[in-house]
Amino acid sequence: MQRKKIVTIGGGTGSFMLLSGLKKYPVDISAIVSMADDGGSTGVLRDELGVLPPGDVRQCLVSLSDSSEALRELMNYRFEEGGLRGHSFGNLFLSALEKTNGNFSKGVEEAIKILNVKGQVIPVTNQDTNLFMELKNGKLLKGENEINHNHNIETIGIEKNFLMPTAQANKKAIKSILEADLIVIGPGNHYCSIVPNLLVKGISQAICKSKATVVYNCNLVNKHGHTEMFSLDEYVDSINYYLGKKRIDFVTFNSKKPAANLIKRYESQKELLISFDIDLRSKRTYRVLRSDILNSKKINFSPSDILAKQRAFIRHDSDKLAKVLMMILELGEYENIIKEII
Repeated sequence: MQRKKIVTIGGGTGSFMLLSGLKKYPVDISAIVSMADDGGSTGVLRDELGVLPPGDVRQCLVSLSDSSEALRELMNYRFEEGGLRGHSFGNLFLSALEKTNGNFSKGVEEAIKILNVKGQVIPVTNQDTNLFMELKNGKLLKGENEINHNHNIETIGIEKNFLMPTAQANKKAIKSILEADLIVIGPGNHYCSIVPNLLVKGISQAICKSKATVVYNCNLVNKHGHTEMFSLDEYVDSINYYLGKKRIDFVTFNSKKPAANLIKRYESQKELLISFDIDLRSKRTYRVLRSDILNSKKINFSPSDILAKQRAFIRHDSDKLAKVLMMILELGEYENIIKEII
């Protein structure tokens, strides 16, 4: 029997978590990764070496690697002092591979071999591009990092998001989308990790053309100043807007409340749990799967991680989410069988 094909679309910690769970199943995985990151170690390497952003790709490679624990830890190791303070070894490694191979995608292909990666990790584009956001007051925000740190976006309103220069989709990304059985979008930073993929020419069109089931993994909390007032339905509406049609088939939504101290901590930063109105069921063109997909383990960060304060403490559980997604992958076949039995 031919193995089912799953394509994930995103970037950052959300993709790392998602892929860590999916790789335990007998499926073919293709992780399409955003190339919009320009913060932290990645931003420094882009500016100083003229390389494409390695950070999100590194996380996906590590999550799908079947190499030793020591090698995976090495890829995520961050230097704590000296001129390399804040840089991860994996980011430097990928940047070096890009230089020696003359192309970022070829460098990633070499890293896949070295790290014994289960599946494919595909940069969404091979072009050097930057994310821009024009607000309704005329202000132009340049770069994922500037956008991420602006907390007035929702209040002012967005006129448009765009990439400059315009980026064409990686041909491998298009091929994987068209051949997929399941396409999984998110979770992740809405405007900085998810939307940039959909702005790359050819990606949204391929998703709409694909016969795959499309799942959106809804975030656990809203982002202050970006999606502070968003409900589940508004997230889906936004994704469908960038896709160009109502293409989402299923949405995963966490049903378990995080610990009270974490909720209080997030509320103090004006980041609230996402609301869900069950009474809107008849108006939705997609089905919502509510289940406990919350990570209950304590999360620790390296003291050398210069972005640690920005990273999430309320996260999805990779194994729980993967189980739900595998159930969706097989749901169509099960429903057909049940109809025949009835």
